[in-house]
Amino acid sequence: MPSTDSASPTVPPAVPGPGAGASAEGAAPALDGTPPPWTVAITGISGNLGKKLAKLLHGEAHIVGIDRRPFRERPKDVEHHQVDIRKNRVEDVFRRGRIDALAHLGIVHDPRAGSSEAHSFNVAGTQRLLDIAVRHGVRKIVLLSSANVYGPLPGNPNFLTEDTPLLGAARFPGVRDLIEMDMYVQGFMWKHPEVETVILRPVNIVGPTVRNAPSNYLRLERPVTVLGFDPIVQLIHEDDVCRALALALRPGVRGVYNVTGPGEVPLSAVMKELGREPLPLPHFLVRPIVRRLFESRLSGFPPGEVDYIQYLCAVDGSRFARDATWSPQHSMRDTIRSVLPSR
Repeated sequence: MPSTDSASPTVPPAVPGPGAGASAEGAAPALDGTPPPWTVAITGISGNLGKKLAKLLHGEAHIVGIDRRPFRERPKDVEHHQVDIRKNRVEDVFRRGRIDALAHLGIVHDPRAGSSEAHSFNVAGTQRLLDIAVRHGVRKIVLLSSANVYGPLPGNPNFLTEDTPLLGAARFPGVRDLIEMDMYVQGFMWKHPEVETVILRPVNIVGPTVRNAPSNYLRLERPVTVLGFDPIVQLIHEDDVCRALALALRPGVRGVYNVTGPGEVPLSAVMKELGREPLPLPHFLVRPIVRRLFESRLSGFPPGEVDYIQYLCAVDGSRFARDATWSPQHSMRDTIRSVLPSR
């Protein structure tokens, strides 16, 4: 894997962006009604993160959404193209008008979805999308990957850097597509130095609208834990992930970045904060029980994720904090408690 520390041999002109003084939180439209100075395409805009990112950038950028799902409650000044990124029609979106930046969030993560269909959409779809972006002069691309690509392993050091091999699929095939996409975009980054490309690998995303494996696990009243293991856990609030994406879209940021939240705590501390009473079981029983619960649809926590509640997979996020002047806004307590039902 090539190092991501080195600058590209050719630095392209800066991507058009918000004017001086605009904050990473987004800016209000100009008082004279002038349209935003740049256009950002967001794949997966109909998902929770896509909607939040569009809201964050609204007024600061013209938003073009690409998603095969409908975009309900779409603002009138936000374009939405209901199209599959694998289809020829997706190129029409780029032909209609100049797109300055692309945030690629349109990735299938459903562990119950067919692996063949998910692989086609995630990997082949991403390759096609990036090829189209190059042909039409997109100068900034941001891929939302995940820190899960490293994988939880017994021999992991305390904090993994961006240069760590991506071994997440060794025991969890469900992350294989994400690793393949991540590695493809790394190659793209070096093949196309004229495009300012960013790969973000956030830690476990949680929040009130998130329905991924970590959030589903923390919502269980009696979550299973592995007897004798209490791994360090890193969480990040969904709002902070969208802020990180907005920062990554700005000129001057390129490369591969881990994105961390407000810190790290033992899994037992997370359980205590949520008022959970975990059920500790010997490791040889945990996976069969989790599989049975998942297959019976009594739990949204897939058996492939069991290693994450047994072994360490903590990352070093100092590079993004330095290069993008990044810090999360949500505290650890707020981040943990964001999985609880709102009162």
